[in-house]
Amino acid sequence: MTVTATMVKALRERTGAGMMECKRALTEVGGDLDAAAEALRKKGIAGADKKAGRIAAEGVVAIAFAADSHCGSIVEINCETDFVAKDKTFREFADRVAQGVCEATPDTLEALLAMPMGASTVDGIRTELIAKIGENINIRRFVTYSGAKIGGYVHLGGRIGVLVDLDGGRNGLDRDIAMHIAAVKPMWLSESDVPVEVLDKEREILEAQATASGKPPEIVEKMIAGRISKYLKEITLLGQDYVRDSDISVGELLEKESATAKRFCRFEVGEGMEKKSDDFVAEVMAQALGEA
Repeated sequence: MTVTATMVKALRERTGAGMMECKRALTEVGGDLDAAAEALRKKGIAGADKKAGRIAAEGVVAIAFAADSHCGSIVEINCETDFVAKDKTFREFADRVAQGVCEATPDTLEALLAMPMGASTVDGIRTELIAKIGENINIRRFVTYSGAKIGGYVHLGGRIGVLVDLDGGRNGLDRDIAMHIAAVKPMWLSESDVPVEVLDKEREILEAQATASGKPPEIVEKMIAGRISKYLKEITLLGQDYVRDSDISVGELLEKESATAKRFCRFEVGEGMEKKSDDFVAEVMAQALGEA
């Protein structure tokens, strides 16, 4: 019997197992969904589905590079607790995924999950790790760069990771720039990269503040122009004061080093995600009200 994508999807939704594990199980039992689910349970893989809905906002950012430094990748992999984020097996998995992304350069998360890893796939190993560790584990996002000099930096034991794409400059400059990005958190590379709607919103706020000062219109306009200029320097990499020498900007440093920053990526574990908050009192109250 031919195993279809619909059958694999149904088994995956039922068990939480990886795509390749589901396909293999269905093939082994001739497409019988119940038998395939039972086979996965016997292997200890299907237990992962109970954890799939739990919030995973901890984790690690891992980076990897090709031997010639012309390609690099950055990956965020999440788990539920800081304890697991420090687990050796979890971190080894993150490093293997980052290296695999660097070598295979997948275009989508689905392609990443389907990448071979040993005798299984990335998604298969992820699912096995969920069953072994007992926490939900997700590969949240990744980026791959190819260029003349790809560098990076991992901060706080993997809480923050940065990937940079530079042209020119001395050895080690890419790491210095990556460290600056990790510390100062620029939002865009240059002023020309800042979206118009972001500037319009900031201008609207500054106009309200300046007008409230009661100063003449021509003075108000100068105040707004000055504050917009300052704002742009604060949010762009090239405009920011260099973290190791505030007398020069990052743009001036790069010019001095005969280098050009083409792009960068900064990942911080769990940013923008809802995090689990345990409130024992609230839990007890909710139960009491429910029983009343």
